[in-house]
Amino acid sequence: MGTDESKKLLKVLGGERFERPPVWMMRQAGRHLPEYLELRSRAKNFLDFCYTPSMAAEATLQPIRRYGMDGAILFADILLVLDAMGLDVKFEKGVGPLVEQVTGPADLDRVPAVKAADRLSPVYETVSRVRDGLPAQTTLIGFAGSPWTVSLYAIEGRGKTDKSDAWRWAHGRPQELAAVMDKVAEATVEYLARQVEAGAEALMLFDSWAEGLPDNIFREVIIAPTKKLVTGLRARGVTVPVIGFPRGAGVMLEPYAKETGVTAVGLDTAAVPSFVNSVLPPDMPVQGHLDPLLLIEGGPRMEARVRELMAAYSGRPHIFNLGHGVRPETPIVNVERVLKILREG
Repeated sequence: MGTDESKKLLKVLGGERFERPPVWMMRQAGRHLPEYLELRSRAKNFLDFCYTPSMAAEATLQPIRRYGMDGAILFADILLVLDAMGLDVKFEKGVGPLVEQVTGPADLDRVPAVKAADRLSPVYETVSRVRDGLPAQTTLIGFAGSPWTVSLYAIEGRGKTDKSDAWRWAHGRPQELAAVMDKVAEATVEYLARQVEAGAEALMLFDSWAEGLPDNIFREVIIAPTKKLVTGLRARGVTVPVIGFPRGAGVMLEPYAKETGVTAVGLDTAAVPSFVNSVLPPDMPVQGHLDPLLLIEGGPRMEARVRELMAAYSGRPHIFNLGHGVRPETPIVNVERVLKILREG
């Protein structure tokens, strides 16, 4: 077990084990923080917020100042890639993201991958500003959506759907879906490589809609495109660790972890520690996976679960996190309580 606290999160991604795991929380920068809400109120709209480096950097740094998290994740959105690729993307209050729907792969030929990545230069400036403003012990995590999840928004045209259009493409138009995901992956490789050049020390791939897929389709739309993306990053010279988060993977976690080339896996709320430990190599780092709703409720059950998860993964490299993002109604005192248990027992 290691004791050196410098860049603890990065060390775990390199295979080290700590008695007290490093911690950060998905969506830690966001609507549960009054300082975030004040900052957000100054932006014209959400896209404007993401594309304004001074604001996005401040949002990234806020939870580090308040909580001293071991990881700072870039404040951005997975749909910025589609915006840069020439699709119309907007965020409507109470509705969520609205995306210009694609009818086939040709709809993503408007902007070459390198030019799409060029358009995201404000994001790289954000990364650079955050890196300059972070404490020495904090790891800066860049991120993007995985090809399936990003492509799904382009096919469905919005969030909050039953996702049946994208699933039907997977069953009935597999070649066209693969071509769409290839184009998304190509732009994403360039986007992530630029984040690393700007100062990101680790990367995270969010496959938020991996849940419930038939196993054959999971292999085609989650494992194969993720492997292609990770291989593309390595070929581009990117050597930093990559955390893959296939939310809802269930029993497909094992092939995902072993076949995609990711360094570590993010675990969702429903992950079962005994299963995770039985199917993943003992030296593979895992991240997760306290229920965000339990974080809202707090109390003895939350405290017991935090300790249970720490104990469950004490034998392997472990980054403590949630199984999904911090929700807006989360009490700050409950986050502080989790951190106290992790740090002091």
